Amino acid sequence: MVKRNVKRKKRRLNFKKMFFCFAFLFLFISLIKIIINMPIKNIYIYNNQILTDQQIIELAKLENYPSTLKSLSVIIKSRLEKNEYIEEVNVLKKKLSEVHIEVKENYPIFMNRISNKTILLDGREVEEKFPVPTLINIVPDTKYDIFLEKMKLLDREILYRISEIEYNPNDVESNRFLFYMNDGNYVYIVLDKFPSINSYVDIIKNFENKKGILYLDYGNHFTIIDN
Repeated sequence: MVKRNVKRKKRRLNFKKMFFCFAFLFLFISLIKIIINMPIKNIYIYNNQILTDQQIIELAKLENYPSTLKSLSVIIKSRLEKNEYIEEVNVLKKKLSEVHIEVKENYPIFMNRISNKTILLDGREVEEKFPVPTLINIVPDTKYDIFLEKMKLLDREILYRISEIEYNPNDVESNRFLFYMNDGNYVYIVLDKFPSINSYVDIIKNFENKKGILYLDYGNHFTIIDN
């Protein structure tokens, strides 16, 4: 048998292709690093009244405008919801560099003069004082929890219109309260009808700025006491 010499061709490295591959890989990694380290440029905060924008930014640990990808929405949300004045937070990121924070506050609903503490929406008590109604006397334990739940149903704008709340039962109704309004009017109301005070502004318009007593405990009538 005749042996044939087979010549194997040596493959040369294609340096041009390797250069483009390494260049592409370098640019890709650089781009990823730029995106990862891209700082937050704008922070938008909505629906906060108790805490200032700056306080929320500091609670979220965004005051130094860190990397947007390193500051995950779930982490921001967790940090903020630890605060006693925040019930819930929705965090949304836009355009990589924008953070939108929508706050649902655990706001104060009244101050208890007996304990000298402010009651928040979730029932917690805090030492800080706010311009909210003051409960001026003792509500029996059997009715206090119901009173608290009914107070949660009042619109926030209406709370600012009430100066004081007095537990004021009579021989007929043990669930009766008296609201002292900031405009000089008085409102008698029972626990079951607490939400009706949310229509206070519309009701009072019918009496041409006269001062008096609004009875929401039995019906819906107004007695003028203004001379």
